[in-house]
Amino acid sequence: MSSVPGLQADCEELLGAFQEADTVRFERFAELWRERRFHTIFYGRIRALERNKLTKKTLELAQQYFLPPYAFQIRVGALYLLYGLYNTQLCQPKQKIRIALKDWPEIQKFQQELIDSQHYDAAYIFRTLRLARAFHFTAMPKLLNYRTKKKIQENELKEEFKDPSNRVNSLITNDVLEELMNIHDHYQKMKCVISADKSQPDKALSLIKDEFVITLKDITLEHQEWQQNRMKLFLNAKETDEISNKKEEGALLESEGSERASALARIKYRSYSAVVEASKSRRHRQVKLESAESGSNYGKSPSRSKKNSRRLQPAGRRDAVEIKGEMQVAKETVTQHIGMPIITEEENPDEEEVSLPKRKRRC
Repeated sequence: MSSVPGLQADCEELLGAFQEADTVRFERFAELWRERRFHTIFYGRIRALERNKLTKKTLELAQQYFLPPYAFQIRVGALYLLYGLYNTQLCQPKQKIRIALKDWPEIQKFQQELIDSQHYDAAYIFRTLRLARAFHFTAMPKLLNYRTKKKIQENELKEEFKDPSNRVNSLITNDVLEELMNIHDHYQKMKCVISADKSQPDKALSLIKDEFVITLKDITLEHQEWQQNRMKLFLNAKETDEISNKKEEGALLESEGSERASALARIKYRSYSAVVEASKSRRHRQVKLESAESGSNYGKSPSRSKKNSRRLQPAGRRDAVEIKGEMQVAKETVTQHIGMPIITEEENPDEEEVSLPKRKRRC
């Protein structure tokens, strides 16, 4: 219906809360209006063209609840909603409420029903809108353009707001019951006139029950109560379905989160358990290979690193030992820069410095 997202949902939520209040008083509607800060619905539109479009859409949306087949309470709430929207809009001059000529007799009948039911606050609101010239009378409900093939979207009626189609109530009204009561009383009097005993009619003339009208009235009231209870059960079932759907969605989200967490835990477990622990007799070689790979020879094959280490090992002089110590310090500093843990290497007793015998000088 509206191109503004969330506009129809907000209007229906306000009218639904007014319907649950089970009243048609303007005072209660004003409280619901203030609680939801509904006067701020036109805020945020800076340009005049955008304000005009938004106001037209909003008034058109609220106007559809003011007409049949919606229930009496929803129509009164829509009247209050139109009054509030018309007076809080930011357009200058004000945008008017579009009313088709074919709908005007129905609106006049609704106004007379308000007066007969003594809902004077709603009747006053309607009269105030008429005196303010808030209605724009048109030939068609929507604007039509010349030679345009545009499919008119039908408004989707909300079942909770609709006036239940009750053929019993439309057939047996208060006026009909009153007329039946008068006819029944006149019928009883005529039977007494033509009877031998003028005080009471003859039994041969008793063709219908004496309490026919009262019984018909009781059946009608019982049908109305049954229909109201049925509507309440329908609304309660719908609310329970919505609550159960929300719970299922929450449980589904929690299960998805737990599955994702368990998958991450499995990945971490596999990655950490993939590290192979070397035997105690070969730990010093493992450490040397890791330090060599993480150092300046990163990316080279382990065979090359072994060859380099073998080239340095045969020398038994002090210079070779010093070079080896400097290389070890450099390797440890490189591993510190990379962020790997520092592992102290165990000294191999086979690689201790071998003291060479001193050569004797020749005299």
